[in-house]
Amino acid sequence: MLVELKKRLEDLQTEMVELRRDFHMHPEVSHEEKRTPEKVAAYLSELGIDVKTGVGGRGVVGYLTGGRPGKTIALRADFDALPMQDEKDVSYKSKVEGVTHACGHDVHTAALLGAAKVLSEKREELAGTVVFIHQFAEEVSPGGAEAMIADGCLEGVDAIYGAHVWSENDVGEILFQSGYTMAAADTFHINVQGKGGHGALPHLTIDPVVAASQLVVNLQQIPSRRVDPLKAIVLTVGSFHSGKAANVIPDSAIIEGTVRTFDETVRKDAEKMITSTAQALEMQTGASVEVTYHFGHPAVYNHPKESDSLKQMTEKHLPSFHVKEMKPFMGAEDFSYYLKERPGTFFFVGGRNEDLHANFPHHHPKFDVDEEALGTIGKVFLLTLKDQDVID
Repeated sequence: MLVELKKRLEDLQTEMVELRRDFHMHPEVSHEEKRTPEKVAAYLSELGIDVKTGVGGRGVVGYLTGGRPGKTIALRADFDALPMQDEKDVSYKSKVEGVTHACGHDVHTAALLGAAKVLSEKREELAGTVVFIHQFAEEVSPGGAEAMIADGCLEGVDAIYGAHVWSENDVGEILFQSGYTMAAADTFHINVQGKGGHGALPHLTIDPVVAASQLVVNLQQIPSRRVDPLKAIVLTVGSFHSGKAANVIPDSAIIEGTVRTFDETVRKDAEKMITSTAQALEMQTGASVEVTYHFGHPAVYNHPKESDSLKQMTEKHLPSFHVKEMKPFMGAEDFSYYLKERPGTFFFVGGRNEDLHANFPHHHPKFDVDEEALGTIGKVFLLTLKDQDVID
């Protein structure tokens, strides 16, 4: 059946491209998705797939029950876009001002819908149930994964798989990683309250700019001197705001940043060390420091059994593709929440093609991919079901 399904998916390439471009022209930002889930639900319903809408808020879940008993396997795609301008010169450019699919979620959604269509045509031959999870709000924290899980999208599921098109790798490449693959993503907001005054009379003030600047430097000693160098951590201050005039010492300064880790102990210790470093600044400078720390998505941990088995399955059944190891990196993905609940893996599919100007990084205003990646994602989704004995 696998060979027949792959051939049918190839026949659907044009339809998947049309779906992808429709989503691309009508993007919706996180937690404001309306048209997209409606279109997804309608497409699945037309295939005769049982559909549940409003899952966790704006999520859509489809259930395809086979004619024979077997496992229940979930396949997930995300469908939210980013609040940025589309600067590509293409026929399917975003029609929504200030919103675009600059991360490939439109690709994931269209590929999963294509897989759903070919599987629905063979439902009586399936051994088990396929759950199609179409998730909203992946780009933010809190995002859609937590809410959809709380609303029962994983009930009865034995394993789950997700995909991400990847612009750093060429089309035709498929990447797997066992174990930690993407980092936990946490954020911090620190308010340094001083005492403002005239820029010519600093001795009568408590300068929050100097204090906050010192804090930025001190925070860098956490990854470089207080964490085991064999355990990865990134601490970045990405925002520093204070004052409006050259000759005025302001009352306060605000710094914001992100912390990326794999190890859960390091993750929790980082919050404590940031807080203690900020508190020490109060004694040194006389400024008052308030720390707000937000734990975001946990790290993506791909279960070794499912990851290694799917990689071997891909090498066997897709010999014309280049199967590679994915190096762990510090990006974040809320697919991690699913993997904390069920075994599975999150794989990557190359989408870069310089001849098509599809060579910009994710979250870039000119981001695009070679749409051949649609079929590649769909085929690997089919292989997850082959690996779990849902299809022959």
